[in-house]
Amino acid sequence: MLSTLHLSAARQRAILAALAALHITIIIASNYLVQLPITLFGLHTTWGAFSFPLVYVATDLTARLLGPGPARRVVRWVMLPALVLSYVISVLFHDGAFAGWAALGGFNLFVFRIALGSFIAYTVGQMLDIFVFSRLRATLSGSRHWWLAPAASSVLGNLVDSVLFFSIAFYASTDPFMAAHWVEIALVDYAVKLMMAALGILPLYGLLLAALVRWMPRGPVRAMAA
Repeated sequence: MLSTLHLSAARQRAILAALAALHITIIIASNYLVQLPITLFGLHTTWGAFSFPLVYVATDLTARLLGPGPARRVVRWVMLPALVLSYVISVLFHDGAFAGWAALGGFNLFVFRIALGSFIAYTVGQMLDIFVFSRLRATLSGSRHWWLAPAASSVLGNLVDSVLFFSIAFYASTDPFMAAHWVEIALVDYAVKLMMAALGILPLYGLLLAALVRWMPRGPVRAMAA
């Protein structure tokens, strides 16, 4: 039976701090990349669709190895720093080019809405992901279908995330292209996330889980089923 690892308080804090830094990095990159639209098979989407699903791997691995409590703690640590840093980085590198430090002197509503949408969508989506993942993992205790919990939590979490983010960030946006195409972009974005979950995220989750279980010291474990 796979068990939740029990680590010393210092080691757990170090791991959670590293995971929080990873979350912030992915969010900042995704909020920058979402400003760069692309056409995929004749449909509009953004490069952010390819980077953000990675945050669900980190969240599900945290919930799997350390439990839902520490996973929620990571989300709480990440929320405000990700909001501020996403705004700053996206203003400085708006439209894919360095705008200069003077750009921070004014308020950029377009970028702020992206950062705010990301803040709300990330928080709600991640909490839902942790809840669904933890419930399914407990329900499927002893089952070989390990992939069901991360798959279902990612499907639901990404759906909520996509709806909240794109509606908050781009409905009636000051950017004409995003204002006109945000619904299409949101749908394609979600489809890309599902494709990545099926083809890449789940295999990556399995590989990382196996590697982390071998790397982390086991010691005593808390009684929590896989």
